[in-house]
Amino acid sequence: MSAGSASEVERGYVLVDGTRIHYRRSGRGPALLLLHGLVGSSRNWRHNIPALGRQATVYAIDLVNMGDSDRVAGLNPGLALTAHQIVRFMDVVGLREADVAGHSYGGAIAMMLGTLYPDRVRSLVLFAPANPFCDLGHQLIRFYQTATGRWLARQIPSLPRVVKSVALGRMYGDPKRVPGDALDGYTDGLAVPGTIDHILGIVRGGHEEMSRLRSALPMLSDKPALLIWGDRDRAVGLQSAEELRRFMPSSKLIILPGVGHIPFEEAPELCNQALANWLAGERSAVRSAA
Repeated sequence: MSAGSASEVERGYVLVDGTRIHYRRSGRGPALLLLHGLVGSSRNWRHNIPALGRQATVYAIDLVNMGDSDRVAGLNPGLALTAHQIVRFMDVVGLREADVAGHSYGGAIAMMLGTLYPDRVRSLVLFAPANPFCDLGHQLIRFYQTATGRWLARQIPSLPRVVKSVALGRMYGDPKRVPGDALDGYTDGLAVPGTIDHILGIVRGGHEEMSRLRSALPMLSDKPALLIWGDRDRAVGLQSAEELRRFMPSSKLIILPGVGHIPFEEAPELCNQALANWLAGERSAVRSAA
């Protein structure tokens, strides 16, 4: 495996406790892990990895049972087990610690990772993270817990592309900003047997997992954290950001006007610059000011 320049993005697999985990890697410098959301993959970060690789060794992971990573039937979908898998990934690739960025569900994983393994997480970067203080989407979650909802979820991989495109557009502040190459990063892995069942398992246990995360949040009181939110987020409400910040006084909140639930993809230049500033030393300044 070559180290590669900042402009190159490698793709590879590592074996973690018998399971193949797919990743994308670029750059040199302190490690930065990128964790995608519930319906997503490492491909979602394609407009961020090369830029961030100018000052960090970037690893974008496909979570187990998603993207191009292995499917493991009956895998516990809880946040704690997923955090443990990520730490084991870090062990295998030789990362003692890392800055950890996560989007939506990946943000919840990142926070749990920070509470369980504080010495492995230098700082957190949270893009509209799923959290215990957001009540948006509760009706939709309850629907997908019904027999009808589970049936509909299993039809999603076969839905027409135009229907999937409309659904993705709702995640943006302006659907016209959806890149032409965006959809595949959210849909390619859905047809792989086991993916939908795993996602439904996460949805089914969502309330309990958020309660566990809520109880663990005080452990993040001294962890530097950068929160990035779009003010048109329809999935994870911006109002929950201030609740999170009560538990993370060493944090900074950036609000992007007109941007939706996927800010790093809808406004990649702004997010890349914010992350570059954070990695260059802003995280230390935030901690000192807290």
